[in-house]
Amino acid sequence: MKTKLSVNINKIATLRNARGGNEPNVIEAALNCEKFGAQGITVHPRPDERHIRYQDVYELKEVLTTEFNIEGKPIDEFMKMVLEVKPTQVTLVPDAENAITSNAGWDTEKHQDYLTEIITELKRNKIRTSIFLDPRPELIESVAATGTDRIELYTESFATHYAQGDKTEVEMYKATALFAQEAGLEVNAGHDLSLDNIQYLISEIPFLAEVSIGHALISEALYLGLENTIQRYLRKIELGYKNAKNEQ
Repeated sequence: MKTKLSVNINKIATLRNARGGNEPNVIEAALNCEKFGAQGITVHPRPDERHIRYQDVYELKEVLTTEFNIEGKPIDEFMKMVLEVKPTQVTLVPDAENAITSNAGWDTEKHQDYLTEIITELKRNKIRTSIFLDPRPELIESVAATGTDRIELYTESFATHYAQGDKTEVEMYKATALFAQEAGLEVNAGHDLSLDNIQYLISEIPFLAEVSIGHALISEALYLGLENTIQRYLRKIELGYKNAKNEQ
């Protein structure tokens, strides 16, 4: 199974909300992402609805034909929404109060019982589940105990080190991904992935099921165009996969 590209469209909504009205149109943008080759759409609604609004989520569900991934902290309002929408996947993220963006994974040892309860409810509704996780192999045992289907590796540290010319940071991600795979979990990745670093990440962890990319992709699209940018990501993923196979 080759890595799927899920485009996070939060930044499209941020731009729309900055001016009011409905331009750029979030639904149209999502459909264009699918048309241009994206294999999934990701949204991360927050309680203050500063970018994606809860109503956007309901409207997207009606029209998307690829995988729909909803990220967020499982507060009551979020859980009510996802159980009504029933997306392909829910990615549980421990959003801190007033955080600009996600900045940490779950401590699954501390929150194992809480996550188990949430995941049991999601899976009862036939929704695939993923836990946002720092690259910490020692947490995989507690992650697996929750019953989740996947983890999503929080890749900010990888991206930061890679931009500084340090490729060694990927080793902890590889170790965590391998532990997860051995525990029967699939592995996603996301946060600060870009055209600069995605190929290398895939070449090092070719069994990633999905990468979720938003801020960099939308920013790059301002210069390159949305269709061209998505196609470049798909080629980078393919090249990373081929590099991994050649090294085996």
